[in-house]
Amino acid sequence: MHNVKELKIWQKAVDLATDIYQLTAHFPNEEKYGLTSQIRRAVVSISSNIAEGAGRNSDKEFVQFLSIANGSAYELQTQLIISRNLGLINASLEDILDRIDQIQKMNYSLQQKLIQN
Repeated sequence: MHNVKELKIWQKAVDLATDIYQLTAHFPNEEKYGLTSQIRRAVVSISSNIAEGAGRNSDKEFVQFLSIANGSAYELQTQLIISRNLGLINASLEDILDRIDQIQKMNYSLQQKLIQN
């Protein structure tokens, strides 16, 4: 079992989720059950799966949950790009997309480390 609060990847994922919630707070009401909901579920899934995996009994299980978190990160990227293309996001996404990339790289590195143990 790993202490999730000490994992930098989890901390970054929680910070990202907080920022994404603030970003989507300004989405139109008609997107409440569409992109807003999808984006929020995807971003929360990243940190949640990292946490759930960290609490499992084996590194193999942790890797499985990290894989799910990585899929959610790709889902989030796609949804944010669609939102930008639809004009729902006026700000530049580059910083957020870079942060997602960084989390994905950290995820891959942590998976490799766990597999080698």
